[in-house]
Amino acid sequence: MNRVQAITDAVVSKGIDGFLVSDLKNVRYLSGFSGSSGCLLITTKEKIFFTDFRYEEQTKKEVRGFDILIEKEERPKQVLKKAKSIGVKILGFETTVSYAFYRSLLKKGIRVKALSNTVEDMRKTKDRVELKFIAQAVERAQRAFIRSKPYIKRGVSERQIATRLEENLRKAGCGPLPFDIIVASGPNSAMPHARPTDKKINAGDLVVIDWGGEAGGYFSDMTRTFVMRGRDTSKQQEIYETVLRANVKAIGSVREGVHARMVDKTARDVIRKEGFGQFFGHGTGHGVGLDVHELPRVSRLGREYLKAGMVFTIEPGVYLPGFGGVRIEDMVVAENKGRSVLTSIPKGFEIIH
Repeated sequence: MNRVQAITDAVVSKGIDGFLVSDLKNVRYLSGFSGSSGCLLITTKEKIFFTDFRYEEQTKKEVRGFDILIEKEERPKQVLKKAKSIGVKILGFETTVSYAFYRSLLKKGIRVKALSNTVEDMRKTKDRVELKFIAQAVERAQRAFIRSKPYIKRGVSERQIATRLEENLRKAGCGPLPFDIIVASGPNSAMPHARPTDKKINAGDLVVIDWGGEAGGYFSDMTRTFVMRGRDTSKQQEIYETVLRANVKAIGSVREGVHARMVDKTARDVIRKEGFGQFFGHGTGHGVGLDVHELPRVSRLGREYLKAGMVFTIEPGVYLPGFGGVRIEDMVVAENKGRSVLTSIPKGFEIIH
């Protein structure tokens, strides 16, 4: 179904006369606009794109299927004026709007109604074009990592590795990166969202590297963990092999019709059985697309059954405070009878000399 038509149908089903789309990723998903200032007003008869004069030329090139309105006054005032003129009495809006924007919508003459995940629910399932961009984002990220990997060695700092990887992501063709690269070594690797520091890589360190690429506005996300050669790395290997089994089993459980919570449980059961359950606190995965964290949620809080075309991560981890952590993250696409794994960098236990 046409994306905008689906929103038009939602206008009817949700008891509103018009829907204001202001989240920029949702604006892009529905209109093609890739700039940083714009919104959409959609009714059963009208499709209007609002932006300011800075994006007038860009809008002409990117936006299709919408009448373009270049704002002459503050956006909320312009939106309300237009909404009134086309007969909107109940205006739906996204719950992600700022409080200031929401307050500005509370004017006499139009009632407002907050709606959550109206577009985000559509974005969960990717079409052929979206899958192509995501696969390209994965390829760029992997190419950049392969070029950067020889730089991972003792005496080099976390920050230096992250900088080198970012440079190679740019060279691979990535635009805006999905998130700040994580390079965490030794005790720092026990923090799932650690930031790179000036700490140097030492013998025996676990080194967690979490990074992503971009293509056509779509993102990728993956993590690999390595061990630096040391006197005794048996504990590091025990943790790694546990996380790897959880990763592989969870991926194997993915197919259309399986509940997201069951995929999470599959990974969590493996880690719990080995006695590390209390050290795996985050969800097993999350959707990836125009946002690096979007629906579906593959966690104990997951709400839905998987559908063919959903793209998400599988990223179990174990984090031992004061010692270090392991996370192995791949991206998968749910299919009718199974899944495709988009990431292909080897993930067997590896000691770096």
